[in-house]
Amino acid sequence: MMPMVDSHSIAALQAENARLVALLQSNGIDWRLPAEPEALVTTEAEPSRFSTAEKVTLFRRLFRGRADVFPVRWEGKSSGKSGYAPACSNEWRPGVCDKPRIKCSECGNRVLNPLTDTVIYAHLAGKQTVGVYPLLTDDTCHFLAADFDEADWQEDVQAYRQSCLELGVPVAIEISRSGKGAHAWVFFASRVSARDARRLGTALISHTCARTRQLKLESYDRIFPNQDTMPKGGFGNLIALPLQKKPREYGGSVFVDEGFLPYSDQWAYLTSIEPMAPHDIEPTILRATGGVHPLDVTFIDAEDLKEPWKRAPVTKKISGPTPKMLTVTLSNLIYFEKSQLPQALANRLIRLAAFQNPAFYKAQAMRMSVWNKPRVIGCAENFPAHIALPRGCFGCCAGIAAG
Repeated sequence: MMPMVDSHSIAALQAENARLVALLQSNGIDWRLPAEPEALVTTEAEPSRFSTAEKVTLFRRLFRGRADVFPVRWEGKSSGKSGYAPACSNEWRPGVCDKPRIKCSECGNRVLNPLTDTVIYAHLAGKQTVGVYPLLTDDTCHFLAADFDEADWQEDVQAYRQSCLELGVPVAIEISRSGKGAHAWVFFASRVSARDARRLGTALISHTCARTRQLKLESYDRIFPNQDTMPKGGFGNLIALPLQKKPREYGGSVFVDEGFLPYSDQWAYLTSIEPMAPHDIEPTILRATGGVHPLDVTFIDAEDLKEPWKRAPVTKKISGPTPKMLTVTLSNLIYFEKSQLPQALANRLIRLAAFQNPAFYKAQAMRMSVWNKPRVIGCAENFPAHIALPRGCFGCCAGIAAG
C-alpha cells in the first residue's frame, strides 16, 4: 500500500526543489537533460532500446572518475593544436581569466565545473569532447585502462586481450578517437586503490610479454591511472571518454569485437560487461606473474636512489630447457636470432636491457606529476627475426646464456 503524503510535505519538497534549481542556475550549471532529442546518434544497424537517461546513467556508472572536475578538449583554429584543460566557468571571462599569461593551474580565479549528466549528454551528442580524471582524491579508482597507439597496436591489443581472457579478467576494447589505436578497459565492481589497479595492469603486460614478443615494454607506461597517488596541486592524468558522436561517424571511439568490428548496439554491449571484483586482483596478479615482480625489474626505493649500485641483481634461474648454442651477431647492437630462443630466455634478455626510472619514483614520492616520465625504460629492440640489445649488455648476455 502506498504511503499517504500530505499537501504540506509536497509543498516543502517543491520549495526545496526550486531552491536547488535556483542554486544550480546561479552557478551557471545546466541541470536539464534533453527529453528524447535526436537520440544520441549512433552508428548501430538498429536503434538502441535504451533511453537517453539510461545511456547517461550507464555511461557514468562505468567510466567513473573525478566528478568535481573534468577536462574538456580544445582546438586552436589558427594553430591547429589541440589538447585538454579543466573546464572552468571563468574561462576567457574578461577581467577574470588571464590565459595564456597565467596558467590555469596557477589561477586564483579558477572555478572548476563539475561533471554533470548534461556534460555527459553533450559529449555523447557531439557538442563537446570531454575526458575523465580516473585517480580520485583518496588515491583510488574505478577502472584500469591501457593505451595502445604504436604502429603494431592491433597485434598488441589482441595479445593483451588474449592475456585477459586467459586470466579471467573482463576487458572491453575501444578504438581511439583517431582510429589509429585502442584503449583496453577493465572496470571494477567497487573502487580499488590506484596502486593495486596499476599492479594489475603491469601484471597483464608482463603476462602478455611472456606469451608473445610483439608487445613493447613501453606499453606499460600508458596505463591509467598513471599515478599511484594524487600529484600535489594536480588531478593526475586524464583519459578521453569514448562514444563521442563525431569520431563515431568514421569508426572511432567505439567498442569492438575480436575482429575489430563495432558491436551493433554499443549500449547493449556496455550493459553486458561484468566488472572485476576487487578481491580477484591479487590472485590474478600472482597467476599472471608466477609470484615474481612483473617485468622482472627490481623495485627502486629511497635507498636505491642514493646508492643504486648496491641493488641486488636478478638471480632467478630461467625455467625450462635452454639451447646448447646460440648465434649472436655483434654489430651496432647485439643481435639474437628469435628462432633459437626459448620464450623464457628471450624475455630475460629483453628485460636485461630494461630498468626502472629513478626520475619517475622521485617525482611520485614528492607527489609531483609523472606525465611523460616512464616507469620502466626499455632499451631492447624488437626486429622481425631478431632481438637486439645495446652493446653494453654483452657481458651480462654471455652470463645469462651460459647459466
